Amino acid sequence: MKHVNVAVQILPIIDSEKVFPIVDKAIEYIAASGIKYRVTPFETVLEGDLNKIFEIIKGAQNVCYEAGADELITNLKIHSSKSKNLFIEDKTEKYD
Repeated sequence: MKHVNVAVQILPIIDSEKVFPIVDKAIEYIAASGIKYRVTPFETVLEGDLNKIFEIIKGAQNVCYEAGADELITNLKIHSSKSKNLFIEDKTEKYD
């Protein structure tokens, strides 16, 4: 399978002052996975094999539960291509 880009937004359903610390734990988990990623104000974009990314997202959700969340809303956007690898820089390079 080709490289894909997946934007993930994990929203803990919890008291507002606890949201960012839990989201930070999810981002730390993604960073430790070794996959290429970029944090943006509303979501984190991951780049790589789709199956590996899905496993990382499941792990990030588990980290959020372990950090105190009882419920999560997880939003995904997937950009894939039949014929080519997709890279974050192809979309953002001119803005960096």
